[in-house]
Amino acid sequence: MSRPPYVSFAVRPKGRRAGSAEIVEAVMAEIEGGTLPAGSRLPPVRVLEQQLGISKNTVQVAYDELTARGVVETREREGVFVVGGASVRQPVPPLPVLRPLPALGPGTPRGKGTNLSAVFIDPDLLPQERLAECARSVLRAPGLATHYDPQGYPPLREAIAKRLQARAMDVDPDEVIITTGSQQALDIVARALEVRRIAVEDPVYAYARLLFENLGLALTPLRLDPFRGIDLDAWDRALAAARPGLLYAISSFQNPTGYSYASHELAGLLALAARHQFAILEDDWGSDMLSGSEYRPMLRVLGGKPVLYVNSFTKKVLPSLRIGYLVAERSLVPTLVAMKRLGTLGAAWLTEAILAEFLDRGHYDGHVEAMQRATDARYRACLAVLEETMPQGVRWTTPGGGPSLWLEVPRSVDLAAVSHELAREQVWIDTSVAAFSGEPHLHGVRLGYAYLSEDALRRGVTMLADAIRTRCPASRT
Repeated sequence: MSRPPYVSFAVRPKGRRAGSAEIVEAVMAEIEGGTLPAGSRLPPVRVLEQQLGISKNTVQVAYDELTARGVVETREREGVFVVGGASVRQPVPPLPVLRPLPALGPGTPRGKGTNLSAVFIDPDLLPQERLAECARSVLRAPGLATHYDPQGYPPLREAIAKRLQARAMDVDPDEVIITTGSQQALDIVARALEVRRIAVEDPVYAYARLLFENLGLALTPLRLDPFRGIDLDAWDRALAAARPGLLYAISSFQNPTGYSYASHELAGLLALAARHQFAILEDDWGSDMLSGSEYRPMLRVLGGKPVLYVNSFTKKVLPSLRIGYLVAERSLVPTLVAMKRLGTLGAAWLTEAILAEFLDRGHYDGHVEAMQRATDARYRACLAVLEETMPQGVRWTTPGGGPSLWLEVPRSVDLAAVSHELAREQVWIDTSVAAFSGEPHLHGVRLGYAYLSEDALRRGVTMLADAIRTRCPASRT
């Protein structure tokens, strides 16, 4: 049985140092005042010796005197206790009152079964051994930093800026802020906004919507239909009415639909921003998951430095690294870094140094190419099994890359019942309800193909198709 913690008390010396008499007086006063109840454990001799700067003998004389008076007793190997039996019971404060729990999902792929809606990459495709080599190299390097720059590890910021410059972005390392995943980048921007109104796609990345709402931002939903694209005229009307200070846009492989903005939609969005005077926060997490050497254009390249830009290495390198970054025009950086400091002071430089080493060795490009080949094969397999198994009335998007697509089913299909049926077989789907503002205008699921092997994907999609078919009127006629 562990010993109870000792109860501290104040000793007020009459001279420069306390003597045994002052210790006795302090203990007696505490006992008589009721602040040192029966069963209290007194500080060990060595603790008072250190605290008061006196000898052990002085403390021991005081404790011997208290024992002689019958107010304390020494218990072998336990300590010195105020006489009187029962353990001390302190008043119990109430629990803090917290706000309602946000409707968050599990956050990580489920440990067992088949997760058909995961947006993660198969761990077997991730460069864990090469990252381990980089970690060992960083730990062996002399002069490991003992302090941190709250803006982020400078060599990593330099490497990121260099990569973005190669993609035609005008950016300096001083304009890059390293964050704990892209989520912290969204958080610090949202905290820093003066105009507390933000426009978001509908549906949108659920954790972004929940974050913005939790921080008290007023949201303007902008309907996005992955089968028809963006109705810029409808967006124009909504933005003119709401006058947001910022628009958050996931320009490539949008979560949860997998949609990527067409070039004319990117240009149209920039025109709307100029017309209605709102800023843009571009989340470009997925553009380098498009196979081939070319990239889709980025809003940050087309619109220049006023566009805030977010990206992340989290899903593409190793989720547990949790490294993302935010690019901002130089004058905005001090405020954004200050928002980061308020939440975390600074991130773990060790993981940032490991990623910097990984980039410096040239491992990232080779890894991304291999990952693209593997996910492209799974994408083709996913399209094939959908074509083969899905009943009439079901349709799906064709994003051409990224980790997921959107599967739309007839409104007559009870998706909650489908989810419940599949869960009994440990097959999991996500209807992404939390991604919508109000009543969802889409009726389907996010289907992830990058996390599963082709065999597991086929089994899971086939089971999903069977569950839909039994509830789809078109398949029963």
